[in-house]
Amino acid sequence: MAVTVKVFAGLRERAGWSEREIEAATVADVWAQLGLGDEPPGLLYAVNKAYAPRESSLADGDEVALIPPVSGGSFRLVSEPLDVAAVLREADPEHTDVLFCLTGSDQANIIASLVGRSLGFGRVVTKINDPEFEHVCIELGLEDMIIPARTVGRHLAEMFEGTNPLEISAMIKAEARVFSFAAREEDARPISELGLPDKTRVICIYRDEKFLLPGDDDRLKAGDEVVLITHVRNLPALAGRWAAK
Repeated sequence: MAVTVKVFAGLRERAGWSEREIEAATVADVWAQLGLGDEPPGLLYAVNKAYAPRESSLADGDEVALIPPVSGGSFRLVSEPLDVAAVLREADPEHTDVLFCLTGSDQANIIASLVGRSLGFGRVVTKINDPEFEHVCIELGLEDMIIPARTVGRHLAEMFEGTNPLEISAMIKAEARVFSFAAREEDARPISELGLPDKTRVICIYRDEKFLLPGDDDRLKAGDEVVLITHVRNLPALAGRWAAK
């Protein structure tokens, strides 16, 4: 089966690439096809933005994301004594507004978020301590993130500069909303050709950790983090196009 493999953070630096097509029949076959040496302990996989055990079968066109192990340790889902899905089901997804995944392990929070989303939680919030995992979350469609170090750092920097860090959040009000997504290969085109909904504009782009203010004629590149401002009614359409499928 022809599948697309995406790697992030330290794995991307180790590989020297971020995306590659390979042939693999199951998730367990993926790592051996990459030619990157021994598989890191604690490596986890997501197929089409949903957590996937190693024995999962793959189909043509599947997208496989490799979630790197947390620095200083690893995390594994086990059937005993803890079943994450069973624990989350007890929270009654149909009658729960938001699922917060706030453990001390970034990898655990990402996997719990993917499982929670697959169980039907309407909104999932993922805490990550390492900013390198931010792009992993965006690629997996986990748009609602809490990054404590970045939040505190920005707050302190803005206080030092004499600005009010709450001013921006106060400006985004009424029917205005902010939406972000990771650009895919098919989005590599001028911004003016994206076909964005009415009352939607690109605010900024983050490319290779750099902040950019693009014009309508600037081209997106795969992997760009794109921030939009839009009308609240456009969120379902935007999520359907760029969020998790």
